[in-house]
Amino acid sequence: MFDLFRSRDKLVRIFLGALLLVVAASMLMYLVPSYNTGTTSSDLVVAEIGSDAITLAETQRVIQSTIKGRQLPMEILPNYIPQMVDQMVTERAMMYEADRLGLRVSDADVADSIRQMVPSLFPDGKFVGKEAYAGMLAQQNMTIDQFESDLKRQVLLTRLRDIAMEGTIVTQPEIEAAFRRKSEKIKVAFVRLTADKYKAESQPTAQEMQQFYKANPARYTSPEKKNLTVLVADQAKLEAMAIPVEADLQRMYSQNREAFRTPERVKARHILLKTQGKPASEEAAIKAKGENLLKQIKGGADFAKLAKENSEDPGSGVNGGDLGDWITHGQMVPEFDKAIFSLKTGQTSDLVKTMYGYHIVQTLARQDGGVRTFAEVKSELAAQWKKQRVNDLMQLASDKAPSALQKDPAHPEKVAAEYNMQLVRVDNYVAGTPVPELGPMADFDQAVAPLKKGEVSQAVSSPTRIALAMVNDVIPAHPASFEEVQNQIRDLMVANRSNAAVQKHANELIEKARAMGGDLEKAAKSMGLETKTSNEVDRTGNIEGIGLASYLSEGFTKPDGSLIGPMSVPDGGTIVTKVISHSGADLSQLGAQRSIIRDEIKSQRARERNALFETGVKDMLIKQGKIKIHQDVINRLIGNYRSS
Repeated sequence: MFDLFRSRDKLVRIFLGALLLVVAASMLMYLVPSYNTGTTSSDLVVAEIGSDAITLAETQRVIQSTIKGRQLPMEILPNYIPQMVDQMVTERAMMYEADRLGLRVSDADVADSIRQMVPSLFPDGKFVGKEAYAGMLAQQNMTIDQFESDLKRQVLLTRLRDIAMEGTIVTQPEIEAAFRRKSEKIKVAFVRLTADKYKAESQPTAQEMQQFYKANPARYTSPEKKNLTVLVADQAKLEAMAIPVEADLQRMYSQNREAFRTPERVKARHILLKTQGKPASEEAAIKAKGENLLKQIKGGADFAKLAKENSEDPGSGVNGGDLGDWITHGQMVPEFDKAIFSLKTGQTSDLVKTMYGYHIVQTLARQDGGVRTFAEVKSELAAQWKKQRVNDLMQLASDKAPSALQKDPAHPEKVAAEYNMQLVRVDNYVAGTPVPELGPMADFDQAVAPLKKGEVSQAVSSPTRIALAMVNDVIPAHPASFEEVQNQIRDLMVANRSNAAVQKHANELIEKARAMGGDLEKAAKSMGLETKTSNEVDRTGNIEGIGLASYLSEGFTKPDGSLIGPMSVPDGGTIVTKVISHSGADLSQLGAQRSIIRDEIKSQRARERNALFETGVKDMLIKQGKIKIHQDVINRLIGNYRSS
């Protein structure tokens, strides 16, 4: 809630953020620079929908925004590009259909949408101002026309989808059936069999392992291995070595004094009694309540206690009204700003009226503006110096160490010392083998893979390390000996045999239970197995030892006493289950949930119908030749990202 009381420029930022959630798909095209593919993207078209075109530049911006927003790994990005293009085409197809149907969205409709979505943009019914609105959009490289055009498109799409959803009817029998399905419960007995139980009986003999080895020679090949000398520049170790001298820090301070200038700032707490969003007829009573609270505070009452009990600011109220961090001029709305900076430490204001309501403000601490002393900022300077020094050393190692090692491969220890690097010997290195001194470094394998004996890799990096490798020797791939792989063979044979044993014993269990008239517990006991009984659960419940009750969906439709299984469960076990009892839905509760269930059914149908509607519109336009997809441009785009 702290940001709620920021200045109007900040308010516009909040407004923009809210609207971006609605217009994200189209808005993102304008927010991120295009990805450089080495072509003039403005002249290339990915798809045409009627007279409208989706350009390569627009597509690149959506891709980059997806990377930024979802942290989508670059290596899998090419697989998602066709889906992104398809979504863009679908949206434009819907717009084409809306235009064909004569649907229109007026400027007044857009204004109403903005007013409903962000009422705080219109304090006391008045717009905060076009200048602030336009200025904030300009910071995002957008004009008001661009922004409102995107919003208009989203409103239009919503109207079109509403047309597709008209006539969705949910009958009372459907609601009752859904309620029964949602509310009914079952209780089950079950036996869980796991591979661990049968490992002892699944151990192969030495002869069996030898036979398996001889029968599968191609399966056991020892891969190529390399003996490496690795040089590592470790950020943490370099930081420990980097110790600045006083003169360096004094010089940094002298050269950057203005960077340590601090503005006047305060810490404060407040009590908010909202008027925003409430009828004007209530304002007098709200003000009177504020005056009463103010009188109590000035009479010695506990400000924090009154704030917790009365403040309508959810962010600070629970903290006794404390607004947290230091506040500087311009961060708060003008009336609030004036009040907190006019008070002395510990002083309480009179009632302060803002666009949000009535506030009682108390200043907790003040700090005058000025330049902080060297002593005050010495630790910060030392941290900055260390960071810069380490960056320089890491960059030097990355730029110079590879060529230095190539020139003097016989003395890697000298190169390591010269560039403050750690020397590590790695024997029998195989791609994918972790090197403890490196930590996660995905590019290391790729750098080492093509190297021959005596060759040196380029430097590769992770967030905290730089490394390069020299190949001392290469051991070619060769058939693995039985001794090298016998443990691997044993583990595989035990796993296969124990899993087969689970299935065998599970089938035996259910057959015994059937032969014993459905007595699962008796059958399990005869086989040394344990039977457990669940609580009553509905379809969304959880059963310890099984997992989600939805795995037993068959049990909800089977009569009491039914045996089910064998069935695998997600953790690797196998279960045999018996339905003990059903608990029917309590129809007396249907009335309270009727509208919720109806809306759930309608929402599900709406999603299904909307998907069918969009697909139908797009397919129709493709058949009519109104949609043209330029697959060669898409393929080129995918290729550029795949090679990046």
